[in-house]
Amino acid sequence: MFTYQIKVEYLGTNFVGWQFQKNGLSIQEVLETALSKYLKENTRITGSGRTDSGVHASEQSAHFKSKNKIKNRDIFINSLNFFLKKHPVSILNIQKRPNNFHARHSAKERTYKYLIINRPSTLALDKNKAWHIKKKLDVKLMKKGAAILKGTHNFSTFRASNCQAKSPVKTLKKPLIKKSKNKIVFIFQSKSFLQQQVRSIVGSLKYLGEGKWDLKQFKKAFLSKKRSMCAPPAPAHGLYLVKVRY
Repeated sequence: MFTYQIKVEYLGTNFVGWQFQKNGLSIQEVLETALSKYLKENTRITGSGRTDSGVHASEQSAHFKSKNKIKNRDIFINSLNFFLKKHPVSILNIQKRPNNFHARHSAKERTYKYLIINRPSTLALDKNKAWHIKKKLDVKLMKKGAAILKGTHNFSTFRASNCQAKSPVKTLKKPLIKKSKNKIVFIFQSKSFLQQQVRSIVGSLKYLGEGKWDLKQFKKAFLSKKRSMCAPPAPAHGLYLVKVRY
């Protein structure tokens, strides 16, 4: 058996998420269908993480095992993308890996981006690709709030109630917030994340930026370790998985 890693780009708007589900179409399902058709064998694929419904990826990582040796990378990529052309999913790259490689367990760092467009006008080009907020946000205050989250902490406040992670303790590298005209971009890096952690953090930072909370209230909510203290999570359509490092 051969082990291969693929990098995948997708628009998550019309999918139920990465993982196969009975209630709708998943990215995993369309990839497995395309791979099985091309390789002429029943193929199962494992992603680096299970992005939620509506979440996008500019570089998701996944692996699969095959009895067939893939000899020509370009032919493989072009053929797979031909099978995927009905869906907003694209194979970016393929790489042969050692048999013990695992897309999720072998990952050393994941990077997520969240995009807010902060303007009065409705979105045309970025509809379903960013969170539209009309009220002007205080980015400087949001940066101060994000700085509190740097390092190793108990992130229970920002953890979905149905999260299956063994521990709420995660190490968050320095969160970055960049503003360019009316676009506000959040960058989060960690070895792993809790379910809805990024969206919950962004939703709470939004409360801070629009003046619903001050810095003291934001810190109190974070340190409470209580999900009930969290602001409403940011919508899924502004979130992107952008990099998985091994």
